[in-house]
Amino acid sequence: MNGNRIRVYIKSIQEETPKVKSFTLAALDDAPLPAFSGGAHIQTFLQQPSLVRHYSLISSPYETDVYRIAVGLADDSKGGSIFWHRIARVGDTLEISYPRNHFPLSYRARHHVFYAAGIGITPYLSMMADLKRRGKTFELHYGAKNKELCAFSSFLEQHYSRETRFYFSEQGERLKGEGLFDHLIGTHVYFCGPNSFISSHLQMCADIGYPASSIHSEQFSAPLIRASSSFTAELSNGMSISVPADKSLLDSLLGAGIEVPYSCRVGRCGTCELRVLDGEIVHNDSFLSDKQKKAQDVIVSCVSRSNNKIRIVCG
Repeated sequence: MNGNRIRVYIKSIQEETPKVKSFTLAALDDAPLPAFSGGAHIQTFLQQPSLVRHYSLISSPYETDVYRIAVGLADDSKGGSIFWHRIARVGDTLEISYPRNHFPLSYRARHHVFYAAGIGITPYLSMMADLKRRGKTFELHYGAKNKELCAFSSFLEQHYSRETRFYFSEQGERLKGEGLFDHLIGTHVYFCGPNSFISSHLQMCADIGYPASSIHSEQFSAPLIRASSSFTAELSNGMSISVPADKSLLDSLLGAGIEVPYSCRVGRCGTCELRVLDGEIVHNDSFLSDKQKKAQDVIVSCVSRSNNKIRIVCG
């Protein structure tokens, strides 16, 4: 384990569904891996330095002899899921980051309710293991097309049968969040899945006045930005970077050789935040407060943009 990365090898591969595989990773010397908390993820650095992907740890936080991740094969994959599903083999080595957690359990909650759709089940597996070990109450509402495509359904039935309810759309059951009306005071809710799933449930929470401090969500992809336009970023070092409509400010800076720290790439963690000296910002992140967004002096470069030109402190 050197610097900020850990060298690991693929110890085993398991097909969970036709489109989801799980991978067991172990340190090259089989030594224990760093501790983590429920909901944590790791970055994986694949064949190219620029091919960085984030995956939730699905193993128990109390077992660190290996890490386990699960990868869904995306229809629009740009290389990450294709690598794991079609190229990765047992024995292959790669580098991973130390665990990070942008989706932690609330320790103020009296009860936890998890809402998952598709591959959104992954962060909850470590969270439920954590809560079960500590004797805390929780429930899982999990939607999928059918049981065959419902990753970890057998595992959940075996270990969390009392806490889990499945919703299979092909059987006429859809996870719509009506149960939000029935939660007792002190219940924290968590949403993870496609952006449309998360946004619809967050809107429902807003409509019924669910306390914002009791709502948590995790996105696996950046929010869909419609009608984006290209813009120019002028750097404090004198450089000028063109940001195409289909590329983020972060990726444009990295492509120009400008080092910018980053982590989640979906606008949650604020790691890639940059100071703005001038220009209008179109905020698309879920990290900055409304007050910070109104000030127009910082930008979360992985998802936020400008309609024209901005000057930033960078490089």
